[in-house]
Amino acid sequence: MAYFNPEIETLDRGDLDALVDERVAYTVRYAAEHSPYYRRMFEKEGISPGSIREHEDLLSLPLIGGKNLRENQPPVTGEFGFLSVDWNRIFTIHESSGTSGTPKAFFLTWADWLRYAEKYARCFVSQGFGPDDRVVVCASYGMNVGANTMTLAARNVGFSVIPEGKCTFPPRVITSFRPTAIVGSVFKLLRLARRLRDMGLDPATSSIRRLIVGGESFAAESRAYLAEVWGVDVYNTYGSTEGTMCGECTDISGLHVPEDLVHMDLYDPGIRGFVQEGECGRIVLTTLVPVGEHAGMVLINYDTEDTTVVLSRERCACGRTHMKILNPQREAETFWVAGVPVNRVDIERGVFCRDNMEYLTGEYEAFLYGGGEESGTTLRVSVECEDPGHCDRELVQETFLKSFFAGKPPLFDQYNDGAFEVVFHFTDPEGLELYRAKGRPKRFIDRR
Repeated sequence: MAYFNPEIETLDRGDLDALVDERVAYTVRYAAEHSPYYRRMFEKEGISPGSIREHEDLLSLPLIGGKNLRENQPPVTGEFGFLSVDWNRIFTIHESSGTSGTPKAFFLTWADWLRYAEKYARCFVSQGFGPDDRVVVCASYGMNVGANTMTLAARNVGFSVIPEGKCTFPPRVITSFRPTAIVGSVFKLLRLARRLRDMGLDPATSSIRRLIVGGESFAAESRAYLAEVWGVDVYNTYGSTEGTMCGECTDISGLHVPEDLVHMDLYDPGIRGFVQEGECGRIVLTTLVPVGEHAGMVLINYDTEDTTVVLSRERCACGRTHMKILNPQREAETFWVAGVPVNRVDIERGVFCRDNMEYLTGEYEAFLYGGGEESGTTLRVSVECEDPGHCDRELVQETFLKSFFAGKPPLFDQYNDGAFEVVFHFTDPEGLELYRAKGRPKRFIDRR
């Protein structure tokens, strides 16, 4: 079994917890000494940084979120309150997409980059990558840290990178360079497969040996279909500028969290408290700084607004001891209908049922309408057909509804009572609204 950092990745649980506690205590002290925001926060809350000695102590500290970052940077303030080193030690500066307001600023030192790269390197090695691999990276090389961090991780692992940035590269990249893996989203990789087939190339007989999907949550059904189309295993990664970077190993039974470098708790805003093991909650992360090292900025109890479940803290079949979590979902993609949460992945699950994929491309979008006491709520599901003239629409609708309602009995009752309606729209290729929208496409939108 291969490991990038075997001593850390296979630490016994007791030793791992002790290492985490040591780094929690150091990180909190570091934040109090170097971060203007945390210095003020600890003083305001009357918290002694020295009283935070282990990871359980973090549960008593306030939560922060993107709003706190935006309110402690220009143009709101004259300084970057989370900046935790002198400017001359900053290696790179990054910003979030800004889709929900002023972009959040992030600062990384070279030491941060090395830690970020190690997280991805561990993921790559756990997925079977080695020096003989050539990997096409279809992720942005702009202000997002993901693609750049993967490239640095590739240097550490020893494989070659083809830094395309997008999945619209010409098929000759596949035939000429014979890459062994591609990093991209489910839909980018499916579109690439269609382009290859249109040019007479079968993705399943190409040089590709594995696919890495990241950047968004997805349904098990869409992963299974992607694996079928390419004829390879599909691995999941979850990363962010804040520093999460979790990934599946070859056991494909959950994403390993690099617990020595990022601490994760799960929080339920409904009860205003942290959840028990095995329950779903929002990911609250704390970046861990190794004792004696520095960081461009530190986040303590940062609410990512992504939800997950801790699956296991036991030793994995791969030998790793770091905990595993369920594929996170974005809470911003969850809407409530008649007291029932509906996430984009619930829609995707119904679209990608295997029988449906005889007729559909997998591209979809969904909208919620109505919501009034008299009108009820309507879910409109639009799907793209390979050939609308030869699509078994009745089968697609029945298959979708069976999948969608399987885990939502209360919503099925609303459907039977007429208070909740599901309507379908079938389009030609590129007939969906998202093709005309600018920026990252939104596949589930609440228009109530």
